[in-house]
Amino acid sequence: MFNGPTVQEFFKQFPDDDTCLEYLMQLRHGETLDCPKCGKHGKFHRIKRHPAYECAWCGFEIYPMVGTMFHRSHTPLQKWFYALYLFTTTRHGVPAKELQRQLGVSYPTALRMSHEIRKHMGDADGTPPLTGHVEVDETYVGGRRPKIKGFTGRSAKGKTVVFGILERGGELYTSVVPSASGKSLIPHIEAQVPKGTRISSDEWLPYRVLSKLGYKHETVDHRAKEYARGDVHVNGLEAFWSMLKRSIRGTHVHVSPKHLPKYLGEFEYRYNRRKRPETMFADLLVSL
Repeated sequence: MFNGPTVQEFFKQFPDDDTCLEYLMQLRHGETLDCPKCGKHGKFHRIKRHPAYECAWCGFEIYPMVGTMFHRSHTPLQKWFYALYLFTTTRHGVPAKELQRQLGVSYPTALRMSHEIRKHMGDADGTPPLTGHVEVDETYVGGRRPKIKGFTGRSAKGKTVVFGILERGGELYTSVVPSASGKSLIPHIEAQVPKGTRISSDEWLPYRVLSKLGYKHETVDHRAKEYARGDVHVNGLEAFWSMLKRSIRGTHVHVSPKHLPKYLGEFEYRYNRRKRPETMFADLLVSL
């Protein structure tokens, strides 16, 4: 497995397309396997005329890229691997323009690759149950708040509502939701958080039902400038929202509501592996 964070180590392990294909073959099928056609066990050998491996006994062919984002792509496999490397070694994401420059591909190709990688990162991250002590909070991404003195409303024209659940010291779950109403938020909590779990939130009205639903619910009142009371707070999620918005403004400038779920999947994937950043690249390939 690739476990080095430097560019030099990456290109040393993956110097060309053939090396990348061999790595992908062993990752997905193993060094030796039972042939799906003749049933004999052995090592499949590379076919030079196309990106495939064939059984030494019956000639049955296996295409390692089939079923992955690389399938039917005209972009060299090493460039795909390098794009994955870039996405897993950055904190604020990789804009398509930067991918275009680094890979030497067209902007439409870089944009398509970016979206495919973000989608896969979201799929690979999964949605494990969140237990222990969790925080729940919602935020608004994009658009602009009215320039009205003293305005503290939660909604603003053009903004997209994003909901999050964070397990203290553990994993994060995020989702784009239609609104900040209880009808939009509570079903996500019930699906991801087992009953009896301790939940911290702010004073937002829809969360008040959580105690009746079987959760140990405690709140802080942001309107009264109360941001923590002991270990009751949503500071973990607030920090993630801040990082997400800074990254969008500074790196991507703007993200449309249509594509925002993919960006959330990307940032969530990296956040959930923050304690083991050296494994992000390998984890992403393993999940293909």
